[in-house]
Amino acid sequence: MADNTALKRLHEKQMVVQMIALYCKKKHKTRTGLCPECAALAAYAQARSDRCPFMESKTFCSNCRVHCYKPQMREQIRAVMRFAGPRMIFHHPVAAIRHAIEIKREKKRLEEQHES
Repeated sequence: MADNTALKRLHEKQMVVQMIALYCKKKHKTRTGLCPECAALAAYAQARSDRCPFMESKTFCSNCRVHCYKPQMREQIRAVMRFAGPRMIFHHPVAAIRHAIEIKREKKRLEEQHES
């Protein structure tokens, strides 16, 4: 299970960084890399993922019922997700499809638990 959790953490961090990079490029007009604000958000999000005690039982932070981000950071990451989420299918189609499949699996698993 530890390998699966490590892989989940890696996917979570990759997805978040890709979404922040897309957001930064379009909103902050960066050509390469991240602006300081987006770099700080990415570092914060990755650090939260590394310390998440619920990683084995969830797919992505967006599905988590416990929101461990500080309120200001939570609002920043939500802005990124609202902007970048729909655009990921055009910029990172494989990652976007994998993310959608994992979310659907997680919702189905939660529904089955509630029915039991």
